Amino acid sequence: MALEKALLTNRVTKETIQVMFNPEEYSLNRDNNFAQHAIPGLSAPILQFVNGNMQTLEMELFLDTYEANRSNNRVLNQAGSDVRELTKKITDLMNIDRTTHAPPVVLFTWGLLSFTCVIARANQHFVMFMPDGTPVRARVQVTLNEFRDVDLEAKEIKRETADFTKFHLVGENETLSAIAGQLYGSPRLWRPIALRNHVEDPRFLAVGTRLVVPQLPYRNPDTGEVYQ
Repeated sequence: MALEKALLTNRVTKETIQVMFNPEEYSLNRDNNFAQHAIPGLSAPILQFVNGNMQTLEMELFLDTYEANRSNNRVLNQAGSDVRELTKKITDLMNIDRTTHAPPVVLFTWGLLSFTCVIARANQHFVMFMPDGTPVRARVQVTLNEFRDVDLEAKEIKRETADFTKFHLVGENETLSAIAGQLYGSPRLWRPIALRNHVEDPRFLAVGTRLVVPQLPYRNPDTGEVYQ
């Protein structure tokens, strides 16, 4: 079976650059941002999701022109030619395209890995030279930043409004303590339900009353006291 080559495809011009030697390894990174909200009385801050950061793909590309290289009966380079002619094809993907006024979006593919991105960084390291000083071997460390736009986000993630509110329909002989024990796991946490629904007498609940059950921890808007 022929060795599948990694490819860099310019999404604007559709031009493809075949990686001469596949990377020995690559690193795929991803992280999220969370905001911390300190609430008096809690042992730790409440975390709230803010946004996801872009994924980054990092790898080292190895280029060598000391010997002639061919692909599909096509000569990629002559023996001893300047390897910078190959590295330039990669760094040119960082140039501003005149039609989009921005560097082109690039598709990196290798086997099952498909990564739509822009090239954020390319560090060229020349390690072998001909007697006249012509570089014939290079290692290019590249950082690829994930590219996403609003349309792509909308297609991949069908968002729904987050709603953590619960409701409870009061049954016969039910009390706030019993409801709290059922929904919160502790009958002592009846007060948030009473405060949220402005229940003046927690000992009396009319059958059929629709109660809003707030998410814990719940903060009394009048006193600032926190129930959890």
